[in-house]
Amino acid sequence: MTTEHDPAVDRQRRALLIGSAAAVAALTLPLVGCVGSGATDANPQPRNGESKSMGTITTRDGTQIYYKDWGSGPVVVLSHGWPLNADSWEAQMLFLANNGYRVIAHDRRGHGRSSQPWNGNEMDTYADDLAQLLEHLDVRGASLFGFSTGGGEVARYIGRHGTSRVAKAGLIAAVPPLMVQTEANPGGLPISVFDGIRAASIADRSQLYKDVASGPFFGYNRPGAKPSQGVIDAFWMQGMMAGHKNAYDCIKAFSETDFTADLKKFDVPTLILHGDDDQIVPVDAAARASAKLVPHAKLVIYPGAPHGITDTHKEKLGADMLAFLRG
Repeated sequence: MTTEHDPAVDRQRRALLIGSAAAVAALTLPLVGCVGSGATDANPQPRNGESKSMGTITTRDGTQIYYKDWGSGPVVVLSHGWPLNADSWEAQMLFLANNGYRVIAHDRRGHGRSSQPWNGNEMDTYADDLAQLLEHLDVRGASLFGFSTGGGEVARYIGRHGTSRVAKAGLIAAVPPLMVQTEANPGGLPISVFDGIRAASIADRSQLYKDVASGPFFGYNRPGAKPSQGVIDAFWMQGMMAGHKNAYDCIKAFSETDFTADLKKFDVPTLILHGDDDQIVPVDAAARASAKLVPHAKLVIYPGAPHGITDTHKEKLGADMLAFLRG
């Protein structure tokens, strides 16, 4: 059977096809611009000093580092804890950006949306990645805050790269000066604690993250605690976004790196803030010991507070960070 072609219908079909192709091209072009071609930034830096909402850089060893960049004003840079990513700072990012600051938080290599390289999962490289991020964004006069493992990253950054780009620093429930117990650090935690974390990670890291979040990290194992399933789920989700090898290696990085020499190089106003019921990073061997090493540091202790104060004490923490920034 034959049919006759209606020229008007054919013209409508051609117009539809052309319109569809144009729509596909419009959607595809932004993606093409994000494909790496040897450049160091998949999302070029905006002009006129304006920040973007997010982006990536490629480090000198080829690792892609994802970062968020919110707000405008004086710069605040946030380094996250293990096994989390930049999302763990969202409450502080939102609060500080709403109060006139440009807030940048990155996913450490091997964590979150960054690459998962086999090598470089140690503090020297973490610090160098941070340095390359700040150099690329041409950040100056920044206030660097590190939570937990991120506090080690900030300390090692200052130890290796100085404070030419840094105006202030903050160590929030941070691991420095040294977590593991040694002859010179008798107040640290026995190596068996970290061996146990490694063994649990190999056996069932998904369950490990659930156990940590529902128990000691946020103090939900204390009498009278009111666990938030949302907070627990967010911790687990961020942990599972990290590469298995990267998260495993990071246990050694945060527990066995000695930051004593780095802390002695701090020459900017520094806030050291910690909960005195921190079951992950005990306050005496961490905050109180660091305060003795950092010249003129301001030590603030939250009575009864757990490790995960970026969530459990987010309003108070935000207010204290803001006061420190404005002081």
